[in-house]
Amino acid sequence: MNTLAIDTLLTDLETNLKQKVSQRGLNNPLMIGIRTGGIWIAEHLHRQLAISEPLGLLDITFYRDDFSQMGVHPNVKPSQLPPHIEGRDIILVDDVFYTGRTIRAALNEIFDFGRPKQVLLAVLIQRNGKQIPIQPDCYGGSITLDAHQRLKLSGPEPLAIHIETSSPAT
Repeated sequence: MNTLAIDTLLTDLETNLKQKVSQRGLNNPLMIGIRTGGIWIAEHLHRQLAISEPLGLLDITFYRDDFSQMGVHPNVKPSQLPPHIEGRDIILVDDVFYTGRTIRAALNEIFDFGRPKQVLLAVLIQRNGKQIPIQPDCYGGSITLDAHQRLKLSGPEPLAIHIETSSPAT
């Protein structure tokens, strides 16, 4: 199991996020973290960027396109978003961007609460394997992994990200 440099990834993500917020002119953005790892990353960024609005929490379990195959998971928690999403600038945060399916589900849930002005997607790390046409606006790092490898975030204290390798199917 390899450990990646989480502090460097967080610093690079924060720097890239500040640039994108400025470039896109986000005004009083609402930051939303995707449960679970995305919330840990969002909590860090929320503090570092001194965002005044409370952090929004999103559990996308019921919005996943594989929900019927997974069934109800015992750890499903309600999302916690402010009542007014309409016309807001939003920073959506997740830990790992892989296929794009998690982000699609998150956007579906956000739009059920209202139509934001714009959504900026920030992820700690982007990896190969995109399956739908969505991509992060900013990220802390990028990595190419084999099919039998995956990224695993642990935390929240200490926060760490590891590469896990499973035995390839024979």
